[in-house]
Amino acid sequence: MTSPLSSFDALTLADVPRLVELNDAASPAVPITSATEMAALLGAAGFTLAVRDHDTLVGFVIGMHSGADYASENYRFFDARSSDFLYVDRIVIDAERRGAGIGRALYEAVFDLARTGGLREVTCEVNLNPPNPESLAFHARLGFTRVGEQETKNGSVTVALLATAV
Repeated sequence: MTSPLSSFDALTLADVPRLVELNDAASPAVPITSATEMAALLGAAGFTLAVRDHDTLVGFVIGMHSGADYASENYRFFDARSSDFLYVDRIVIDAERRGAGIGRALYEAVFDLARTGGLREVTCEVNLNPPNPESLAFHARLGFTRVGEQETKNGSVTVALLATAV
């Protein structure tokens, strides 16, 4: 595989089947998402980043800018709070590739996007229930702190709302 610190490319509709595969394998950390929903998410995204091993997608980020027409409860929390951010809707790394620095490299690229855009922070959420302690620890190592907490999906999920200055 190319070094996780190499350049990334954008996701396309051709990536949808693999996106769904990677995404759904990471559940419950991210919601199960149909191909139709994933294609719509890509259409709404303000930015995407893909990590590939040759032609195989092994990791990705899908995110939004402030002011997006995006119905996510978590995104709406951040959009009501500020207009000076990038929101990471989901970041997923192939389970066999975790721990290799890909997630950190993707986040560094997102931080660079935010800085280039003159934005103050990067935001995201991590599940508290169902618990995702590995992701909470990963985000803490990157400097994310909790700025809120909320129940979503009719109370079936509780998330920590996180932000870090860039």
